[in-house]
Amino acid sequence: MTDEQVITLIEKEFQEKTFGVTEQYLEIHAPIYINNKLQITRIDRDRDKFIIAYLPVLDERFYFTVYIDSDSGEIITISTEPNHQVYFLATSENLSETELKAMCSLSVDESWNIGDLKKNGRSAYNFSALKIMPNSEPDEFEDKLDKLLTYLETDKKGVSELVEKAEGYIQVAMDIHNGNGMIGGPSIKRESITRMHNLGLSIDFDLYVSGNSFG
Repeated sequence: MTDEQVITLIEKEFQEKTFGVTEQYLEIHAPIYINNKLQITRIDRDRDKFIIAYLPVLDERFYFTVYIDSDSGEIITISTEPNHQVYFLATSENLSETELKAMCSLSVDESWNIGDLKKNGRSAYNFSALKIMPNSEPDEFEDKLDKLLTYLETDKKGVSELVEKAEGYIQVAMDIHNGNGMIGGPSIKRESITRMHNLGLSIDFDLYVSGNSFG
């Protein structure tokens, strides 16, 4: 299926609501349209049997997800997916931003120095830091963790130095739809735990719930 075919299929379902779950979700939340065209943030074709389309939700950080059978081109189900941020974070009260960056060869997505103003402009950081997040697009948690570990493993020496000298670790932030009070939680494969152990990494979770409930 082309991207346009995926969009057309989802637009039709959102109009006709042939699935009961479609009506349930659209009663409490709305997708985003620009110039009358449904917005889709990502179409995930990395699966063998199905496609996942991620749609932004108006005024929320989580996503609508539409699962489509790759062979038949029919919708399987509709759900929501948390906005997962999975990244490596190293911080130090003694080392500068430049010194932290010099420890590894990986691309840094965000960094700051002690004394730099925070984004709110009202206070300053009391530590230096660097953040590495190779996958910022919508995705499932385990896939994001796998991609982060794969990237970190390309510079094991640098990551180990950041872990040892700058308390480097994996940070996870999840914005979850609180539809029925059962938000679930992340699951980590044994293989991923082993890979984190080999890099000397710990992992920390921040879970946030938002959105309207089904009533």
